[in-house]
Amino acid sequence: MEKNKLYAKPGEVNDEMKWVHDSSVDHKGRIPLRASTGSWKASLFIIAIEFSERLSYFGISTSLILYLTKVIHQDLKTAARNVNYWAGVTTLMPLIGGFLADAYLGRYIAVIVSSIVYIVGLVLLSLSWFLPSLKPCNDANACSEPRRVHSVFFFIAIYLISIGTGGHKPSLESFGADQFDEENVEERKQKMSFFNWWNFGLCSGLILGVTLIVYLQEHVNWGVADIILTVVMALSLFIFIIGRTLYRYRDPIGSPFIPLLQVLVAAISKRNLPYPSNPTMLFQVSKFESNNGRRVLCHTNKLKFLDKAAIVESERNIAEKQNPWNLATVTNVEEMKLIINMIPIWVFTLPFGICVAQTSTFFIKQGSIMNRKISNGFEIPPASIFTLSAIGMTISVTIYDKILVPFLRKLTKNERGMDLLQRVGFGMIFSIITMITAALVEKKRLETVTMNPLNDGSLSMSVFWLAPQFLIIGFGDGFALVGLQEYFYDQVPDSMRSLGIALYLSVIGAANFLSSVLITIVDHVSGKNGKSWFGKDLNSSRLDKFYWLLAVITAIDLFFFVFFARRYTYKNVQHVAAVADCSEGKSDSDGGIESLV
Repeated sequence: MEKNKLYAKPGEVNDEMKWVHDSSVDHKGRIPLRASTGSWKASLFIIAIEFSERLSYFGISTSLILYLTKVIHQDLKTAARNVNYWAGVTTLMPLIGGFLADAYLGRYIAVIVSSIVYIVGLVLLSLSWFLPSLKPCNDANACSEPRRVHSVFFFIAIYLISIGTGGHKPSLESFGADQFDEENVEERKQKMSFFNWWNFGLCSGLILGVTLIVYLQEHVNWGVADIILTVVMALSLFIFIIGRTLYRYRDPIGSPFIPLLQVLVAAISKRNLPYPSNPTMLFQVSKFESNNGRRVLCHTNKLKFLDKAAIVESERNIAEKQNPWNLATVTNVEEMKLIINMIPIWVFTLPFGICVAQTSTFFIKQGSIMNRKISNGFEIPPASIFTLSAIGMTISVTIYDKILVPFLRKLTKNERGMDLLQRVGFGMIFSIITMITAALVEKKRLETVTMNPLNDGSLSMSVFWLAPQFLIIGFGDGFALVGLQEYFYDQVPDSMRSLGIALYLSVIGAANFLSSVLITIVDHVSGKNGKSWFGKDLNSSRLDKFYWLLAVITAIDLFFFVFFARRYTYKNVQHVAAVADCSEGKSDSDGGIESLV
């Protein structure tokens, strides 16, 4: 991205340019600048392509279980597992895509490359419906078993979309957040709002995907919907490229894991050295870092065995020669601590992710066998009920950003209003309420079926009985999911921001795999002790018991989450010139108070 950068000599700024604080002076003594257009203007181009990607993703994912059961004719358990596997791969692939973006490609290039792969997947998906040799069969609506070549081609297409999402999601979201200068107080506040409004744009794409696209799938055919998704994605990529002159860029800096590995090697090699009497004696910055204005992290007292990596064994020639495999800076040590401290937070948000996974599998399948007719005989497509989740999330984000944050800022004097992990924990409470609500509704539906076994009693129940559980989980997502996005972006080392977004997505990905494992275990255990909770269809299943199980697991998990959240130490950032403030507890970063109430 070197060709897209603007430069000026140090001290030279004109009316059309503005300093970029996070870049260093290059080898010619020039400082990268960017055009003075607002950060929000640049972010609009970025949100546009996120809108189209979410339109495609939710248009496919929310109706995938219906496609697998209706077109490919898989049974409920197999279809649910396949949806979970695909969703798991789709949300774990960003770990690879985020690494490549941070280390080698750069976020802008990573978005373009992954978008092209995404579009190829959509093209193949369209071809699998229209090409005579790839169609499910001659008459898709009357096909009892699809051609094997169609199934193979279909899965290749959707997993190409997974690969495209793997590079697209972490790169685009972190690239959008990069447009806001953390050293500018106003822009730092704007970035906090950016994650809220990013999800507002995401929900807009989601709503259109599960209404218009799903309607076309249901009432026209799947292929027409796929063609529309392909065209919209291609147009949004074009719009994204048009905005390239407005963006701020961060060049890739190589593998972010190397400095972490160096800390581990240095700490092990110096494990027998005595710990210094004063932490200020640890090696903080190198000569190069002291000249480039780099942000550094303040020392913390946790995981002190890693601090030995920063012990200076000899002052001789340290300024001229430093072996990073033997002597690490305090900043690198603290970055290693950040990653280690994130592990329990990541683990104890997984049950929340398992609850979220049910919205695109069992919740949708429930809607497909309930009464979906409204006025004038119009029938709502099953996946369109997912719109309520997006509405709940939109309401939640709007209330949080426009009402709660301004109020809490005045009350707590915290720039964020609410601590990041407080926000996540608050959202997790709603996932418990969702599972309880879903269990009660499903029990009611099964009782209705029992009373009217010949006429499928569930058809007498309106699909809007599912509205509360969708609204509640969506409202909770506005706290938990958005909070996780900001937490993983903000708390990882600066060089790992794309990977930070990938870590957030991996919570949902790993949770989808765990959901499949849990279904298998519960099916086996309940089958051995009587009738399995998962039958051939919903009416012969006991999803209500499964939902109660998830509610109990998530409630127990929440106690562990709170335990680690209360002990979590947020990233404490300073500039090299003000590194002395570390000892005074001052910080440029505002992670929030270290407790969850």
